[in-house]
Amino acid sequence: MGSRGLLSRIAEGNGTLAPPGDVVESIAEHLRNLLNTRKGESVASPGYGILDLNDIVHSYPSAIPRMTQSIRQAIQEFEPRLKSVVVHYNADPVDPTALRFDITAQLATRDRRGMVRFHTQVHPGGRVDLW
Repeated sequence: MGSRGLLSRIAEGNGTLAPPGDVVESIAEHLRNLLNTRKGESVASPGYGILDLNDIVHSYPSAIPRMTQSIRQAIQEFEPRLKSVVVHYNADPVDPTALRFDITAQLATRDRRGMVRFHTQVHPGGRVDLW
């Protein structure tokens, strides 16, 4: 089994398997897509994505647990290369309205083990950056 999907390999044009070092970047790219998709947007998989944060942000800061849970559930359901997913809200002391979340998980791939950590920031309009 390859470390990246068939369509990713076809897009590269060579059809070969990606080296194991690309697993984390492949996961990061998938998480970017997942976290920038709202539930119900995908016709093929209506549950794919997270809650529309714009719909619940009006109850900030009490909405933070719902946001955190939505991110964690989406990753657990749609990113099988990660297990033991923990999502933590990261309050910004300079801008208390900034929505930042840290994601920590264990790699569940055959060719690579260990912990990974990603950081996110939700921008106005709901776009999520991940690094």
